[in-house]
Amino acid sequence: MFASARTDARSAVTGGRSLRWRVVDIVVASVVAVACAVIFLVWNVGYEIPGSLLSAVLPGLGGLMIGPWLLAGVLGGLIVRKPGAALYTEVVAAVISALVGNQWAALTIVSGLAQGIGAELILAIFLYKRFGVVVAMLAGAAAGLGGGINDRILWYAGADASFTTIYIISTTISGAVIAGLGGWLITRGLAATGALNRFAAGRSASTRV
Repeated sequence: MFASARTDARSAVTGGRSLRWRVVDIVVASVVAVACAVIFLVWNVGYEIPGSLLSAVLPGLGGLMIGPWLLAGVLGGLIVRKPGAALYTEVVAAVISALVGNQWAALTIVSGLAQGIGAELILAIFLYKRFGVVVAMLAGAAAGLGGGINDRILWYAGADASFTTIYIISTTISGAVIAGLGGWLITRGLAATGALNRFAAGRSASTRV
């Protein structure tokens, strides 16, 4: 009886939707993580030239390049809509990137944690009930903020206040636009194909149409 009461209370908070993970949630979150890890691996090299050009224009502006590395957490959170989804997808994608090999090695996982926690916190604040474009962009911005602070600590320990301010503002903006808005658009596109019909993300899109 008590277990049933707790379940009813959770359902009331989440609008009748269970927050328990299903097998399909784990599978899809893992697929999203792998797909995003491929993006990470390409961007690990692809960011260098545009990042260098932006940094030459204004030190710290290279933070605008962080967006693609934040996409996994936002996408996972928007699609699965369960506690831990954003953190799980971002960290798994980071682990794959580190295992395949990149210039940051195991510290990639630390970055994934910081970025995933940022996105996860925003979704938690909204009780995993709101997943519109504004929430998506806030989640992306928080992921960028977490990533920017992490980078400042790990890679730019001697940076001055000007660089730090520009860099963290840049990572936050990049997260909001590329990961947040971009992730929201990708989710809507996937929902339109019917690929997300087993998820609230797909059903809500169908209802709007």
